[in-house]
Amino acid sequence: MARVHRLMPQNPRMFRAEVVRTERVSPSLHRVTVTGDDLGGFPWMRYDHWFRLFLRLPHQQALRLPEVTGTRWWQPYLAIPERERPHCANYTVADFRPEAAEMDIDFVVHRGPSGRLEGRAAIWACAARPGDALALLDQGVLFDCPADAAEVLVVADETGLPASTNILRSLPRTTVGRLIQEVPTAGDRRALDAPPGMSVTWVVREGSTAVPGTGALGELLRHTAVDETGYAFVVGESTLATGGRRHLRRLGLPKERIFFSGFWRHEAAAAA
Repeated sequence: MARVHRLMPQNPRMFRAEVVRTERVSPSLHRVTVTGDDLGGFPWMRYDHWFRLFLRLPHQQALRLPEVTGTRWWQPYLAIPERERPHCANYTVADFRPEAAEMDIDFVVHRGPSGRLEGRAAIWACAARPGDALALLDQGVLFDCPADAAEVLVVADETGLPASTNILRSLPRTTVGRLIQEVPTAGDRRALDAPPGMSVTWVVREGSTAVPGTGALGELLRHTAVDETGYAFVVGESTLATGGRRHLRRLGLPKERIFFSGFWRHEAAAAA
């Protein structure tokens, strides 16, 4: 059984919502803005606040959702007949405006060798229209920096860009450290509200044959010194996450001061 993170809500709430508008915010990122009658009450904790996203299947007239009891939702979800079971994926809040009850969700746009759009959620996002239904199950935050951290290191590929963006703008202004952020194209870079002591290194992949995450991992491997009282947050493609953790452990950063998560696996995506 997976460990329940201490910052995960003990009674996560399901929020029904609908699409308000969509826009392409960069060559590789498509933004969907959603709202709902009760979405203004979403308990946004900033940083990398994430949620389970539930989407109606193309043939469905209505969105069927699992019952949530405490933190239990997975077994009820699997109990829904496959033809009626909504698509579920994990996403980070890109931005949230409680006064307007609006949330932005950024989807990575990836195309296969034939040029066709890939990924069920991205396909949905690019075709989404105002009024389309969805639901969000609050999951809290994963970024758990100790109060005594001497420095903060954040490393991510494009799937972690919403998290990186919000972590930097949520950090105390006195924070020092570094962000290593990989993106597919130069046009995917964005202005970041980072503390003055946080340096930002953009790694632009440029090229459909490059394996996502390898550029950020290569830059991290050139990072050869860490403070053992620091904190690291490494997310994205599975090899980036596991390779980044291994490197930081070799440099002397204690395992309890490293959060790493493989958001996705390149081989699995390529075979899908």
